Amino acid sequence: MEDFLMSMSVIRAAEIKIAEAKKNGLIKGPVHLGVGQEAIAVGVSKNLRNTDRIFGAHRSHSHILGVDNDLHKLFAEVLGRNTGFSAGMGGSMHLASKSKGFLGSVPIVTGTVPLALGAGLASKLQKSGDIAISYLGDGATEEGVFHESLNFARVSNIPILFVVENNLFSSHMHMSLRQPLNTINRFAKAHEIETKLVDGNDVLEIYRTSSEFIRRMRLKPEPYLIEAITYRWFGHVDWREDIDVGVARSKKDLLNWKKRDPIKRLSDAMINNKIWTIENQNTLDSKVDELIDENWEKALKDDFPDRKSLLDNVFKYD
Repeated sequence: MEDFLMSMSVIRAAEIKIAEAKKNGLIKGPVHLGVGQEAIAVGVSKNLRNTDRIFGAHRSHSHILGVDNDLHKLFAEVLGRNTGFSAGMGGSMHLASKSKGFLGSVPIVTGTVPLALGAGLASKLQKSGDIAISYLGDGATEEGVFHESLNFARVSNIPILFVVENNLFSSHMHMSLRQPLNTINRFAKAHEIETKLVDGNDVLEIYRTSSEFIRRMRLKPEPYLIEAITYRWFGHVDWREDIDVGVARSKKDLLNWKKRDPIKRLSDAMINNKIWTIENQNTLDSKVDELIDENWEKALKDDFPDRKSLLDNVFKYD
């Protein structure tokens, strides 16, 4: 369980560092932060192997760090340095680590869902035993391609796990203003896909649920869906806890969700069960702080991409 705690703490600290840098103007592009949602990616990632095919969305720092803990590459990417995950060209929303199975994240809502579906189909045809993971938010379930993907996954028995991070907000709009119910798993049931609704702030529940689904998928190709209920502490984009574009989030709700902090919950449970101590926690926190500072300073010293490379990957039609 210490491994879970360490992974979540690193992701949390990395995003807090990115939030501060964005606020201070060091990061020029937008950053979409998932502080408060760390348990989901960590719980799922502990069951994955490098040959699995993983796809994120636009809020995917946790997803890539769950399988590739190279903080230097993440920091370099958001700072626009050529040593980043995408050579400084992608920023916060275009991340990839092919060697670890993370094949991409994009800002287009549901843009990677059919890509994950295709990767899962390829795995099935190759009989590799590998699986596909598609991370998406509750807002993405309102796009038609999501439902098309569920249907195709079921009728073709594709080994794909849809992981819906239901934080109740699609960008700036609460789920109650968008859907008649506040849960997503009904869509999986409509397509005869086995699904489970879990506490998205309980890393052990997520780990156990994804472990069982993934074990079955490796033995027999078929889709599954996990809906994890969680809450992002920051607004839709950047460092503010507010109240994006005038749409008020309840301060009381935010405070209540912070009491369900997945990191503190696990740490407290370990301490209460006498397998962890406050001293252990302080040591871990210090180690995380050192990792963050060391990799951030290293990334700051890296070079920007050569200007000549700016047009290398731009399509031009004459």
